[in-house]
Amino acid sequence: MPLFALDDELKFPPVHLSEPDGLLALGGDLSSERLILAYKSGIFPWYEGKDILWWSPNPRFILLPKEIKINKSVNTLLKRKEFDFTINIAFKEVINHCKEIKRPGQEGTWITDEVEQAFCKLHELGYAHSAEVWKEGVLVGGLYGIRIGKVFFGESMFSKRNHASRYAFIRFVQFLQDEGVQLIDCQIYTEYLESMGAKMIDREDFIQQLIKLIPE
Repeated sequence: MPLFALDDELKFPPVHLSEPDGLLALGGDLSSERLILAYKSGIFPWYEGKDILWWSPNPRFILLPKEIKINKSVNTLLKRKEFDFTINIAFKEVINHCKEIKRPGQEGTWITDEVEQAFCKLHELGYAHSAEVWKEGVLVGGLYGIRIGKVFFGESMFSKRNHASRYAFIRFVQFLQDEGVQLIDCQIYTEYLESMGAKMIDREDFIQQLIKLIPE
């Protein structure tokens, strides 16, 4: 299938027209309006070089908050409150850490300066959120993503101490569940998130969930 080139018009092609690897379109911009439309439509951006690429993989990797798995070691940390946990206290610091941290087997980062600025704008508008964990006043782990309706779209996380990002993720999922969030989009498979209960579902099922859980 052809790769769609986006222009200034605020629209995306249907997700079923994406490539087998999930690539749907390129170009466009990272305006708040386009990003919100993308997430509502089951699409997310990912940079490759200087090009904005838009993806909608099938199947889709998701987590139902009620199905979160907590292993014994992290459960022990939770019980003794090993880290201080906060929400939306240090969004800019979290996304910057996600951008700068070195990851095994990964060269560079998809979080460009443009992505960082776009998500900081979404944070100002109340769509992008961060969760942070601290040790003795130092930020040691966290994550960020987009919340629309009863769906949270996870973007990235970082950890500077053992179990810090897992601690942040579990505490944040528990918070989201209390807030009525019913679906967490993890985008693409990772063994790390699978160990906490994430699973693959068909893209069409994912889209139907978005329609159900995100108001018009």
